[in-house]
Amino acid sequence: MRTERDSMGEMQVPDNALYGASTQRAVLNFPVSSLRFSRRFIAGLGLIKLAAARTNRDLGLLAAEQADAIIRAASEVVDGTLYDQFVVDIFQTGSGTSTNMNANEVIANRAIQLMGGKMGDKTLVHGNDHVNMSQSSNDVIPTAIHIAAAQGVQQDLVPALKVLHAALDRKARDFGSVIKVGRTHLQDATPITLGQEFSGYAAQIQFGIERIERCQASLHELALGGTAVGTGLNTHPDFAARAIAEIASMTGINFIEARNHFEAQASRDAIVELSGQLRTVAVSMLKIANDLRWLSSGPRCSIFEITLPEIQPGSSIMPAKVNPVICESVMMVAAHVMGNDTCVMVCGQHGNFELNVMLPVIAYNALESVELLASAARNFTNNCVIGIEANVERCLDFAEKSLATCTSLAPKVGYDKAAKIAKLAFEQDKTVREVAREMGVLDEKELARVLDLMSMTRPGL
Repeated sequence: MRTERDSMGEMQVPDNALYGASTQRAVLNFPVSSLRFSRRFIAGLGLIKLAAARTNRDLGLLAAEQADAIIRAASEVVDGTLYDQFVVDIFQTGSGTSTNMNANEVIANRAIQLMGGKMGDKTLVHGNDHVNMSQSSNDVIPTAIHIAAAQGVQQDLVPALKVLHAALDRKARDFGSVIKVGRTHLQDATPITLGQEFSGYAAQIQFGIERIERCQASLHELALGGTAVGTGLNTHPDFAARAIAEIASMTGINFIEARNHFEAQASRDAIVELSGQLRTVAVSMLKIANDLRWLSSGPRCSIFEITLPEIQPGSSIMPAKVNPVICESVMMVAAHVMGNDTCVMVCGQHGNFELNVMLPVIAYNALESVELLASAARNFTNNCVIGIEANVERCLDFAEKSLATCTSLAPKVGYDKAAKIAKLAFEQDKTVREVAREMGVLDEKELARVLDLMSMTRPGL
């Protein structure tokens, strides 16, 4: 152990730790869980510290030697080299101050090493005075949340959803001629093509992508520069714009200074909005996965209109059983994301006066949802959707047996007679076509035209 100091006095810190007294206090104060900030969030913190050091140097506020060392150390945070030094629990101070200080101390001590000094020598680099210059936890943590969320959405989630959409759209086209029974209220309904059914799934994902992309503009506004309460106390007038321009340049994302710093720190509405859209995507993915699970159910005693890829044994006791495990995995991810959204929603309500005081858990849950949905979408595509096959004969057989085909008879023979035909077909275990032919309600040519199953799927053509 070595002795480090902060404003509260001395603290024993592990010799191999780059963090200092403030971080060690937080480690001892919050032994709550094993949850930590994600690599992407910590990298976002590193970007902020790097951009701030570069900007403060260029504004003449920070000595070049100190700034350059901080920039090198912050770069190691960005690339993940120092990730193991970020040790504070998610369930900590609501502003995330402990994690901001964790970053300040790690970067300061690493910068001191790079300058050839001894860790803890604050005359070389001070965590608060130099690394945290022109910043506050209250603007840094919200900024890191937005950076990490925007990067996660742009780099991982949207690309994964686009691949899933493309796979579903391809199946919609491949299955365009496969006639099957539609189902409403879990009961037989008029015919549909399997392609039309899959086109609905593809559209759900496409609309989800559009919803997520629409809320990106809000994420691109950064709170950096507002410092403690949004006024920008202790910053150079040009700091925020210049530091954020640095962040935009490094990330390739069009980040801009918040139009209103008080909103940017007191509320987390942009993340609440994103989380709500992530929940919507989760709902869509659960619906699709559950439909595929049902459509593949069987193989002998249920629907079995499609076949999913067989990827692992399904039972420890029933030989040869295969289960729709990828669909079930997606459904569990979706449920977890919905739970995360509830947490984010509740936490978003606690923007008390000038600061939200549940920032760490907002960050953890929202970023986890981005990562989970992206991973689940990729896995869903690769291990399930692209390998789906249609059981064409079974689809057609169900469509022909559906009593709802009587619907197209109604304009010709009336609702009541069409209903009678359907009831007789059910009682006699016959098709609507067979009973209608036996009753002679239409001549054979007209009956064939009216009960053409493909025509029922595209009545306007």
